[in-house]
This record gives sequence, C-alpha cells and structure tokens, in this order.
Amino acid sequence: MTKHRPFYTLILCLLMSAQSVWAGGDAASGKQKVESCNACHGADGNSLIPSNPKLAGQGERYLLKQLKNVQTGEREIAMMVGQLDHFNDQDLADIAAFYAAQTQTHSFSEEKWVNLGREIYRNGNPDRGIPSCTGCHGPSGTGNAPAGFPMLAGQHAEYLAIQLRHFSIGNRHNDGEGKVMRDIAERMNDNEIQAVASYIAGLRP
Repeated sequence: MTKHRPFYTLILCLLMSAQSVWAGGDAASGKQKVESCNACHGADGNSLIPSNPKLAGQGERYLLKQLKNVQTGEREIAMMVGQLDHFNDQDLADIAAFYAAQTQTHSFSEEKWVNLGREIYRNGNPDRGIPSCTGCHGPSGTGNAPAGFPMLAGQHAEYLAIQLRHFSIGNRHNDGEGKVMRDIAERMNDNEIQAVASYIAGLRP
C-alpha cells in the first residue's frame, strides 16, 4: 500500500474535487467584518508578515473551511484563539468571500532553491513516495477553488514552510481522514520543504 501512496493521493484529490456547488458569502458584508484581522493579514488580505498567510485571492471554499476549523479548534493557531468566537456561519462565509475577491500581491523565490523546488513541485520524489504537487494545486499553483484545494502561488515562503513542517509532525491535522498533506510532508526532508516553499512563492497565479 505504501508503495502506491502517491497514486492514491492523486486519486483522492480527483474524487474530492467532485463536490456540490458552493453558494458563497457576501464580500461587501465581509469587508465590514475583517477590521480585527487587518493587523496580521493586511487590510486587503496581503499580510506583510512572512509567517502569516496572505488571504487575498484564496479560494472561498478553502478559506471558509480554515475559518471554521480555527473557530472549532480543529486547526490550532495560538494567535487565533478566541478571535472568531463571536462570528456565526454567515459571518465566516462573508469574510471568506471578501478575501477571495481581493488581489494577491507577488512574492519571490530564492534562486538557490529554484531547481530543487521546481523538481519536487512538478515531479515529486517517487523513490520516497512524494507525489507531484500539481495534482491538487495545479501546474502554476492556482489550486482548485471549487474543490477546496488552496492556491499556493505567491504565498509567503516562510508561511508555507511552517505549514509543511506542522503537517509533517502532525501539529496540523485538518487535511481530512485521507491525511493527504500529512502523508506527503512527513516524507520530505527540510531542504525539500524549504525549496518547494520558496519555489511556490515565486509562482504567479
């Protein structure tokens, strides 16, 4: 089973993409509800802090899932504890819609990581059971918004590397019962994590 895990991962991604139509929230209403988010994520969702994620342009379904996971504690982020407690489901949907409607600013790759990062992102490492990232996140890192697979292109490299490390040791575990990200990240060494994070940061959505 382990030997065929990369193929299982890609199949799972395809199956998960066949989901119901997403109704969405109201971006205009969401704009009125994000004031407390601005210090960490920027007024337009483009965080200037490399360890904090850019939310601008991210898929609405993915954003809503993360907001709900943070609110319930399924995704544990110390700085977010209590921040979403006063929001109801519609509020969270509106916030997700607002950020999804914003335009993401560009990030850049470090040249020393580009070759290894490109290889891991495009081809994975079959010898160690690491699949290509393109199956779920697309060749240019745009993700699959209707399926809930996040856009990675242009995200802060530092944030991406932190999340991969969290997945690798199980500190982040909101990737579903299939454990897709945990299974992938735990097979990656630190150089591969740093390289693929840096490469992704330089992709253009």
